[in-house]
Amino acid sequence: MRFLPTAEQRAFAASLDAMLTAADTPSAVRSWAAGDHTAGRALWSRLADAGVFALAVPESCAGAGPLPVELAVAFVELGRHAVPGPLVETVLAAALLAGDPRRPDPAAELLSALASGRAMATVGAPYALDGDAADVVLALRDGEVWRAPGARDARPCLDRARRLTTPLSGGELLLPRTPPAALGWARLATAAQALGVGAALLDRTVTHVGRRVQFGVPIGSFQAVKHRLADAKIALEFARPLLFGAALTMDAADVAAAKGAACEAAYSTARTALQLHGAIGYTAECDLSLWLTKARALRTAWGAPHECRAAVLAAAPAANPPHH
Repeated sequence: MRFLPTAEQRAFAASLDAMLTAADTPSAVRSWAAGDHTAGRALWSRLADAGVFALAVPESCAGAGPLPVELAVAFVELGRHAVPGPLVETVLAAALLAGDPRRPDPAAELLSALASGRAMATVGAPYALDGDAADVVLALRDGEVWRAPGARDARPCLDRARRLTTPLSGGELLLPRTPPAALGWARLATAAQALGVGAALLDRTVTHVGRRVQFGVPIGSFQAVKHRLADAKIALEFARPLLFGAALTMDAADVAAAKGAACEAAYSTARTALQLHGAIGYTAECDLSLWLTKARALRTAWGAPHECRAAVLAAAPAANPPHH
């Protein structure tokens, strides 16, 4: 069995990589963090034109999906380039609205807007990422899905490009129950994004240690440095098949395992990158910081490590012994 991306999936990833490389995403991230969403919005529109936001929306609602494997492929590239904005939350909003076949007309209209990129969404449970920039703010309240009238009170976050806001009370009830499978889409997208973040951190660090000279030789030639980089590479490569395996099954335990592995691999790679870059890695002026802080934020987004481990253990056979 060949467990590899198809030629079409590889081409999709390559096209996104080329587009985002040309877009100078570090500048867009810094502008987003400063409250200027112009460059981020332009980037959002280009991603929508490439079909990224249609992947989680059913074809019956003007989408291209559901296509979780292609979504994972796309979000690896979004993480690799540190694209700002409520990317995962827009996917989650689509999964929420698509997960109930009895959805009212307003929910169906929103799905179409999300798929086309006309609307940027965020979801509060209880905090909503980038609620000040999103066109649609959904709030999860007591198992119900509401469209809130907006969000307020931005909270500081380690990743300055992630603004945590609180959805306003009131609004419109969209769904009387939260579709149980929707969280899996958020965790899958977060895992893929984290894997891309980890890959970018590793690539940048390998380049740095090949250029940084101490005692007359590149520090990348030191055995201790090689070991740290090898450990990071192995962790990321072990997380990759878990991610795409979970995308194939969309089983809750598989997705939780992928989320835990990918986010922990990205976080450990960030620690290695920071150490091997030395003092420059601590500065906000260094582009590396854009990925360092994102790795830390994604680690706890939509399922902290202990929550993902609990989900995996709950589904293990030993956790549910047969009755005799």
